[in-house]
Amino acid sequence: MKGINLYHEVPCGTPEEFNVIVDIPKGSSNKYEYDEEGGYFKLDRVVHHQMFFPFDYGFIPQTHAGDGDATDVCLLLTYPTFPGCIIKARAIGMIKTSDQDGDDAKIVAVPVSKLDPRFEELTSIKDLPKHSQEELLIFFKEIKKLEKAKYDKVMINGFGSVEEAKEEIGKSMEAYKSK
Repeated sequence: MKGINLYHEVPCGTPEEFNVIVDIPKGSSNKYEYDEEGGYFKLDRVVHHQMFFPFDYGFIPQTHAGDGDATDVCLLLTYPTFPGCIIKARAIGMIKTSDQDGDDAKIVAVPVSKLDPRFEELTSIKDLPKHSQEELLIFFKEIKKLEKAKYDKVMINGFGSVEEAKEEIGKSMEAYKSK
């Protein structure tokens, strides 16, 4: 029996509230990726040095971002979940990055309050402590530090607002429809 394709069959939602499909659980040093056409998770690589994902990392289904993949999401949450977990979320901003494949924005999101009320007061990146903000920015540069061919191509261009994140999500939803 064939399962559903999480990328093509799970609805994306809206730019205000969207589904996130987890690739990598918080605390992992394994970089899993979902094969959008094949419909399965695979180990892309093990992080090349002593780092771990400080958030669940995943994607918004039925989106197509600037790098050719689904829109990436850093999901801040209380406890790690698992690859394939679907979580209803809302954006609090985005990290503007690019790499060897082009623009690669990362939506920073939290679960909707019904799922975890601990994040209800977070409405913007600015609500995070400054130290946590810096950790997010540093993470995406340093995660590839020992991947010599990629590291110099990673550009971190700061944070974008909630409005910019919603615009990015909306554009990627439209790009998927026209793909």
